[in-house]
Amino acid sequence: MGSLDEVLEGAKTVFTIFGVDITESVVNTWIVMAVLVILALVFSRNLKLYPDKRQNIVEIIVDGLTGLVTSTMGAKNRNFTPFIGTVFLLIAFSNILGIFGLRSPTADFSVTLAYGIVTFFCIHFFALKAKGWSYIKGFGQPFIFLLPINIIGEVAKPFSLGMRLYGNLLGGSVIMAMISGAIALFVPAVASIYFDLFSGFLQSFIFIMLTMVFITIAKDDED
Repeated sequence: MGSLDEVLEGAKTVFTIFGVDITESVVNTWIVMAVLVILALVFSRNLKLYPDKRQNIVEIIVDGLTGLVTSTMGAKNRNFTPFIGTVFLLIAFSNILGIFGLRSPTADFSVTLAYGIVTFFCIHFFALKAKGWSYIKGFGQPFIFLLPINIIGEVAKPFSLGMRLYGNLLGGSVIMAMISGAIALFVPAVASIYFDLFSGFLQSFIFIMLTMVFITIAKDDED
């Protein structure tokens, strides 16, 4: 974790490709993606009918995510588990990078907004797929003059999701930087357990819960 000035300064440019600046947020996101791919390859090898400890851990995680999706979105939407699980792990691992002295990509609003936009498109894609034209007509309900307000409310969702995640992670980074510069070494280590680990996983959980609720309401509220 850098100093307070470094945290507030934002993500630095690491290198440039064809005139495009590649920032710490992009590079650190690549690191997280690489780690997740490696873990997926390692934990998916040599799966057995009678699982060992390694496979038991994977099955517990998969069963937990499946149960969460099923209880939140209903049994008919359990096929969303791979998507929800991927988003959760990607955001969670991004959030906890501060433990390893790296800047969390989710402390950059452009990153969290991108996650919000992905959720936004998922909401409307699956709602259109489930309801067709009636979903578009629903924006004019109960009165047609509410159409602009309903559209603004939908457009605001990705900004709300992105800003909530960004604000919490940036706030945690600022507090950790202030603590690191003010107190003994063991105290920031203890604080990091909360701000980087516990809070990081908590914010990831909140993000996927809102994602599941928004998708379910959009596609299933008339079923």
